[in-house]
Amino acid sequence: MAIAEELYPSQEDLLYEEELLRNQFSLKLWWRYLIARSDSPFKKRFLIYEASPQALPGSYKLWYAYLRERLEIVRNLPIKHSQYETLNNTFERALVTMHKMPRIWIMYLQTLTDQELLTRTRRTFDRALCALPVTQHDRIWEPYLVFVSKKGVPIETSLRVYRRYLKYDPTHIEDFIEFLMNSGLWQEAAERLAGVLNDDQFIRSRERPRHRKFTDEVGRLWTSLADYYIRRNLTEKARDIFEEGMTTVVTVRDFSVIFDAYSQFEESMLAYKMENMDSDEEEDDVQDNDTDEEEDIRLDINLSVANFEKKILHGFWLHDFNDVDLRLARLEHLMDRRPELANSVLLRQNPHNVEQWHRRIKLFEGNPTKQILTYTEAVRTVDPMKAVGKPHTLWVALLSYMRTTKMLPMPEMELRHKNFKGALELMRRATAEPSVEVKRKDLFIISTTTIDTYMVAMIKYSNIH
Repeated sequence: MAIAEELYPSQEDLLYEEELLRNQFSLKLWWRYLIARSDSPFKKRFLIYEASPQALPGSYKLWYAYLRERLEIVRNLPIKHSQYETLNNTFERALVTMHKMPRIWIMYLQTLTDQELLTRTRRTFDRALCALPVTQHDRIWEPYLVFVSKKGVPIETSLRVYRRYLKYDPTHIEDFIEFLMNSGLWQEAAERLAGVLNDDQFIRSRERPRHRKFTDEVGRLWTSLADYYIRRNLTEKARDIFEEGMTTVVTVRDFSVIFDAYSQFEESMLAYKMENMDSDEEEDDVQDNDTDEEEDIRLDINLSVANFEKKILHGFWLHDFNDVDLRLARLEHLMDRRPELANSVLLRQNPHNVEQWHRRIKLFEGNPTKQILTYTEAVRTVDPMKAVGKPHTLWVALLSYMRTTKMLPMPEMELRHKNFKGALELMRRATAEPSVEVKRKDLFIISTTTIDTYMVAMIKYSNIH
């Protein structure tokens, strides 16, 4: 094949050619040669680019410049043009020695992605991850995820790539969840999202809230979950959800939303039962009258399972459909518990609020056992360092309550049972000197008052008895 005349070296080219013959391993000479021929046609520069890597195959500068010019040539060509295959071959030759250069890989991968060569692109991404050190994998994973998120990529391929990526960086599971939702894979998206919500150690990679929800909508979420079970006719499960929601929310607003929904649910269940009570009684009467006339229902093969259970269990108290009294009692019990449940919400906000503990104790008037248990829980929970109010008033109120109900003070009760260490520990806790931090927060006077008040109360109690 004849060589075109314009490709022959000119007189000026001979100067560079002679220098390169004397020192072909000089990067400076090759670079000066290329700069001098910057205005020449690419076909002539192509000869220089092809010759220079043979002398300097490990020169990143020469390969990068060569590939950039190759990319410029195919920029405006259709992706099916033969020049693209020539470009791909050039990248492959460059990667023989440039396989540790992430920039070369990224250029090649972007080119393959533009050509929509799915299998070849995926395999090249995998080769890049195998060739580069782990510290540079993040530069490959970013375009890799963009590639597998494109339309036309099989969903199974995308899932496998995303799962591999989560092993490399689990903090980007939110991107995977978003991909699953966009792909309509709701089951796995829900499972992954639930795992994130239940992981207290999860570190977010985005600036939005971790729970992907509005903090003022917690109550509505609980009621929505309960409504889901109600629609499935799982009423006991719905009650469990209502109870769990009321005992976990930390705002009065959310508690009110759940409590109102719970009470409406119980009221509707009671009203429904009362409306259908008359028809149930008539049906029971009919069954009672027909009991003697019917044959053995176990021999009736045409009887449905529901009707079989209804007839075979007829008359048993556990299968009594007339449970209006139970439903009414359940509703009344819920209404009676509202003050206690509301107080629990406030204590979850701040368990060191002395005033709320006093209010809780008043809620149990007439129930000495619950009052004593509440007093005990209060003095064990409230930390003087974090207390809102006067913590010593809990001890004083406890002693006053014991005097009123003629109960033994806790230290004396321990002494009566010869538990001397327990009594000593109680006295030590009640009369402990405040720490330096407490003194700095001006709580020394409060703690001193606690000691004096407690000792005075003990003296008065001893004089009475």
